Amino acid sequence: MARLYLLLLMMGVLGGVGYAGYGYYTSTQARIQTLAENNAKLEVANKISEESINTLRAETVKNAALQKNLQVELQEAEAYGDNLRKKLRQLDLLGDALTNPTNLEGRMNGATAKLWREIMDETGSIDGGKRPLPKWLLDDSRAKNKNSDTGTKSNSTDSDTTKAN
Repeated sequence: MARLYLLLLMMGVLGGVGYAGYGYYTSTQARIQTLAENNAKLEVANKISEESINTLRAETVKNAALQKNLQVELQEAEAYGDNLRKKLRQLDLLGDALTNPTNLEGRMNGATAKLWREIMDETGSIDGGKRPLPKWLLDDSRAKNKNSDTGTKSNSTDSDTTKAN
């Protein structure tokens, strides 16, 4: 009977070791599968991260070029503004208004009418550029100068074309 107990004990120990080995094997396989899935997710995340970095680098280069272009355009606009301020300082509008107000009024009205015609022409108005001078300018007997750039000897900033940036 002792042999039978010993045999049952050995079978129980071997069965326990076998079951523990099987449990270890199945848990290891499950862990390997989980790690493989996590590795695949990390590879996808790494690929997306690298693509994002490359996109950001390309955008940085593009933004630098745009910034440089904007800086050049800003400098041009500032130079144009400085030029206009210089011309405005050269004009003595107060002196013109005091000495010959009708001439100044005519030049101002003519320049305003011309500007509106050019704006209407450039914005797609069918008859904007060919439209005659407005009635308020034609009927004004004080405004003898209907065009802002004729018959004056001043440093007028008016020209035949407008500068648009």
